[in-house]
Amino acid sequence: MPVEPLIVEVVRSGFVESVHRARVLAVADGGEPVRAHGEVAVPVSPRSTMKPLQAVGMLRAGLDLDDRSLALACASHAGEPFHVDGVRKILADAGLGESALQCPPALPESQDAAHELIRSGREPGRVHMDCSGKHAAMLATCVVNGWPIADYRHPTHPLQRAIRRTVDELTGERAVATGVDGCGAPLFFVSMVGVVRAYRALVAAPPGSPERRVADAMRAHPEWTSGTTRFENILMRALPGLLAKAGAEAFFAFVHEDGRAGAVKIEDGARRARLPVVVAALRALGLDAPELIPFTATPVLGAGEPVGEIRVRGA
Repeated sequence: MPVEPLIVEVVRSGFVESVHRARVLAVADGGEPVRAHGEVAVPVSPRSTMKPLQAVGMLRAGLDLDDRSLALACASHAGEPFHVDGVRKILADAGLGESALQCPPALPESQDAAHELIRSGREPGRVHMDCSGKHAAMLATCVVNGWPIADYRHPTHPLQRAIRRTVDELTGERAVATGVDGCGAPLFFVSMVGVVRAYRALVAAPPGSPERRVADAMRAHPEWTSGTTRFENILMRALPGLLAKAGAEAFFAFVHEDGRAGAVKIEDGARRARLPVVVAALRALGLDAPELIPFTATPVLGAGEPVGEIRVRGA
């Protein structure tokens, strides 16, 4: 398989203005590589694509959530009202308030929700931050086990040790390092090969297992893992049986119920280059739908009008 990265071109008025390099791994239902571009076996920072694995670790540690709340625990949510209400419910059911959250305050990523918050005169809160579902679930897991909550983010906390064991098991690797994610929670550095292996393990697990519960909750309620207008929601609705999760710095992972799976990393972290590459990876595996057409090439604008596109070279 080729090791050269996939090239994404930013074309304006007929000229290639910029390029991005993408690492891509796409595997068939049996796990054999169909496409591999770039160094997919070296450690990377998968960012929020690790949330489903973290949620599995929490379920194994005794957390019990309904399916919507479990999907929210895996979310990089848009801060829409139902997301915020869902986070508050997880906290309230654990006997906690918003002050227990240790993710940073933020405006909702949804423009409508952000504008409404500003119009109402309220301040951005921790509950609005896109990782608040994960943090609420982490706190709830601590309450179930009688673990302290003041230092729940620390890598040596029993919660984080339990999650680390799960990540190592599902990826089939020992994380080479533990860092700090943007939300303040621990982040484990593994390879794209490991991420794809873990995602395949989620959908292949027996019904009712922690792994399968996470996969089923995310696929049944994709708007809870992202937002009503977000790409992941559109994608999972368009391709039944698909689980998809985006991460910061232009990471993305997906798996179909039959085991076809993939991961994408834009090397410079540019989100604008991610969607055309994800679509190309899906199509390489025979996963396609009319709803993906608008994401094949992202428009480049001039005075608000399309004057070019962001596209995969050769696509």
